[in-house]
Amino acid sequence: MQGQQVREQDTSEIGIGVSDVYASAFPELAVPWEAGEPERPALLVLNDAVARDIGLEPRWLRSESGVRSLLGNELAEGARPVAQAYAGHQFGNYSARLGDGRALLLGERTNALGELRDLHLKGSGPTPFARSDGYAAIGPMLREYVLGEAMHALGIRTTRALAVIDTGRRVRRDAELLPGAVLVRVARSHLRVGTFQYARSMRDEELLSRLVAHALERHYPERQDDDTPALALLDGVIEAQAQLVADWMLVGFIHGVMNTDNVSIAGETIDYGPCAFMDAFEPTTVFSSIDHNGRYSYGNQPGVAQWNLARFAEALLPLLDGDETRAIEIAEDRIGRFAALYESAWLRGMRAKLGISHGEDSRAASTTDSDEAVHRDTELAQTILQDLRDHRLDYTGFFRALADAARGDDTAIRAFYTSSADAGSDQRSAAGADAWPRPWTEAWRALEPDADAMDRVNPVYVPRNHLVEEALDAATAGDLAPLTRLVEVLRAPFDVRPDRARFALPAPAGSWIGTTFCGT
Repeated sequence: MQGQQVREQDTSEIGIGVSDVYASAFPELAVPWEAGEPERPALLVLNDAVARDIGLEPRWLRSESGVRSLLGNELAEGARPVAQAYAGHQFGNYSARLGDGRALLLGERTNALGELRDLHLKGSGPTPFARSDGYAAIGPMLREYVLGEAMHALGIRTTRALAVIDTGRRVRRDAELLPGAVLVRVARSHLRVGTFQYARSMRDEELLSRLVAHALERHYPERQDDDTPALALLDGVIEAQAQLVADWMLVGFIHGVMNTDNVSIAGETIDYGPCAFMDAFEPTTVFSSIDHNGRYSYGNQPGVAQWNLARFAEALLPLLDGDETRAIEIAEDRIGRFAALYESAWLRGMRAKLGISHGEDSRAASTTDSDEAVHRDTELAQTILQDLRDHRLDYTGFFRALADAARGDDTAIRAFYTSSADAGSDQRSAAGADAWPRPWTEAWRALEPDADAMDRVNPVYVPRNHLVEEALDAATAGDLAPLTRLVEVLRAPFDVRPDRARFALPAPAGSWIGTTFCGT
C-alpha cells in the first residue's frame, strides 16, 4: 500500500514504530485501547527471522525496553492500538458481536518485500469485547509459536509468532492457576470473514465498500481494477481458502475451530487453538474438546470452508448486484466453484506426494491434464488413503516411507503394515506384510514416481500432538529446552535427523492425546 511505510527506527528511546492504517481507515470497526502492563515481564521466545523481516533488531528486542515495546507498553509516537470488532458463526451459531476480547492490533509495519504486516497482541488484557478475563496462559501462546513455525516450514500460509512473553501474572483456568503470557503475532492482516459480517450488520454500504477496497489493495492488488470489486474479492478469497484447506489436508492438519471469525481474508492459517496433526489416518478425527458432533473434524474441513465462504458471500451481497435476486445467483455461482478449486489443489498436492506430478513432468505423455489422468490419479490417491484408514497407518510416516518404495525398497512400507501403531488405541495392526497392496503398487510404479521429488514434499517431522503437549508442559513448569529442540526440528521438516528419530514417530501406545483446548 502506498504512503504507509513505517519508519524503521527502533531504539530504546522511541519504541517500536508502527503505522495506524487500519485504525485510521476503519474507526467504525475498532476501539482504541491500551495493553495491560505486566509487573514482571520476561521474554520466553523471540523469533529472530520474523523480527528482521519487519525491520526490528532482535538484540534490542531482548532488552528491557524492547520487551516493553513488544507488549505495547512503549510504542513510538503516532501508534494507535485498537481492539478490532467482528462478528462470527461459532460452531454454526451466529454471534453478532465478538471482537478482540483479549487482543490488540498495535499497528502495521512494512516487511522486506514492502508489504504491510500486522503487529498484534493476544492475551494483553480485557477489552470492551472481552468474554473472559482477557489474559492467556503460557501453554496456548507457545502452541501458536510452535504450530506457526511448523506450518511456515511446510510452506503453508500462516500467521507467525514474533515473541511470547511471560507476564508474571497467574491465570486461572478451571481449577488451576497457570503462568500467564502474551503472544506477539505477525500476520498479513487480521481481516476475517467475521469482519465483513460485522460491517454488513451495520447496514452501511459505504463502509462495506471501503472494507472491500482495503482488502483488495492489501491482499489482491492484481484484482483492484475489476468492474465489481466485491466479486473480485470474493473470487480471491475463495481461491486462497481452497488452496489453504487443501494444504491442511495434504499434511494431515486439523484446525479444530473453523468459525467464520477464524477465517482469514488473506488466506492464512490463524488462531492455533485446539489444532493438531493426525497420527493414524482417520477422517473423523477431532481435536477440539467441545466439538462433540465432529463439525470440525479433519474430513469435514473442505465442506466447512465452503460453508464459511457462503457466509462471506452473504455479507457482500449488497455490493455484488443492485438486484438482490441477481446478487444471490452470482454468489451461489461463485461458491459453487469452490469444490472444483479445492479438488484441483488437493489433487495437485497429492500427485506431488505420490511423485507423479504430471503437469510439470517431462515423462508424461502430454502436458494436458486429461479427464482420464485426473480420474486415474484421483482413484490412485483415494485407494491408498482408504488403505491407510483400514489399517490405521500413520499418515505422515507412510508417505515419507513411500519414497523408499519408489526406489524399489519396500522394507519401510511393509513395516507399517506389521507394526504401525493404531494412534487411537493400544491395539496394533494385525494385517501383516502381505497387506501391502500389490495391485496398487504396480499401478503406481508404472507411473515412474520420482522419489527425490517425494522427499521434498513429504515431511519427516510434523508437530505431533504428544510432542507438542510434552514441550508445553515442560515450558509451563519453567523448562524451555524441550520446546526449543522441537522447534529446531520442525523448522527443517524434510531433513532426516538420525539423532531426532523420536520426533518422527507417532504417539506411543497408551499416550495418545485425543483432544486439545482453545485455552481462552
